[in-house]
Amino acid sequence: MSWLWSDTKTNYPARLRELLQPGKALMVPGAHDPLAGLLAKRAGFEALYLSGAALSASKGFPDLGVLTMDELLTTARAIIRATDLPLIVDGDTGYGEALNILRLVRELEEAGAAAIHIEDQEMPKRCGHLEGKHLVPVDEMVSRLRAALHARREMMIIARTDARGVTGMDDAIARGQAYAAAGADIIFPEGLQSAAEFAAFRQAIASPLMANMTEFGKTPYLTRAEFQTLGYGLVIYPVSSLRLAAKAVEIGYETLRDAGTLEGLLPQMLTRQELYEVIEYKAHEAMARDLQKTS
Repeated sequence: MSWLWSDTKTNYPARLRELLQPGKALMVPGAHDPLAGLLAKRAGFEALYLSGAALSASKGFPDLGVLTMDELLTTARAIIRATDLPLIVDGDTGYGEALNILRLVRELEEAGAAAIHIEDQEMPKRCGHLEGKHLVPVDEMVSRLRAALHARREMMIIARTDARGVTGMDDAIARGQAYAAAGADIIFPEGLQSAAEFAAFRQAIASPLMANMTEFGKTPYLTRAEFQTLGYGLVIYPVSSLRLAAKAVEIGYETLRDAGTLEGLLPQMLTRQELYEVIEYKAHEAMARDLQKTS
């Protein structure tokens, strides 16, 4: 139901906690915009993820820390309003120092975000599956987490470590333990490179864990069942919706250029009726009529 006529405010952090059941892996697809979120909801997913990499790419920028807090907040707010689903937000390095992190967490919680993850990279950060990353000291990352935990009311705080691709598994595990001790709700080891590494991290960390099943990265393609067996309660697919959409648009533009028509691609498009169903066109129209009658 559209937020336009909802008279209740959903507690999204509580809903996300309910979805995180012991022994089960929650699949959370990325949604780079509200329409992608609505399509994910239509497919039956119960929570969404907003990737900084996907959002940056959708605006024509690489994932190098050039996204602004306002851009992130505007998109997060729009996805939550459109879908009424718990949204996990990529907070990168926190958009600055302690006060910036405080504001980011408060703003996202007011927008309705269910969770945020903050990472231990230096600025400018890089995609978690690329080389050339640099880490901040553990104490600095713990300070970031303390700021986030101080600011949050109910929103879940996820601590991401990029140490596996920089200083190795031992440091990734040690950092995960330190971040758990600092109070993070969930630990997110980025860029693990085998099922054995996921298992080793699980064995060493008692906290709930999140995994990133991104395409074309360093992590092998594991299924939900495999992640569940490995003990990961949350699995994100951060850039999938953007990659699928971008490839379809690329093919469409090339077809239009070469053939002079898109008629041959009609089976690959949402029909007008299907699109209207996704965005609840008739329900919005009916609400407008009802309001006019009572005015």
